[in-house]
Amino acid sequence: MFDGVTRWWDGFELWLVQQWFPVQFVLVMAVLVPLCVGLAWLVHRVVDVVADRAARHRRGSRRPGRTF
Repeated sequence: MFDGVTRWWDGFELWLVQQWFPVQFVLVMAVLVPLCVGLAWLVHRVVDVVADRAARHRRGSRRPGRTF
C-alpha cells in the first residue's frame, strides 16, 4: 500500500518541480492556504474548548469566602 503512495508522491513531486515557478507557486498556495486556514480554525476551536472547561472548573472549585 505505502509503496503505491510513495511512487505516486515521487511522480507528483517530479512533475511539480519541472513546472514553471509561477505555476508551482499557485499550486502550492492552492493547497497550503486552505490547509493552514483549516488548521488555524481547528487550533482556535480546541483552545476555546479547553479555556471554557478551565474557566468552568475554576468557578466550580472556589470555596465561599475566598477572594482569589
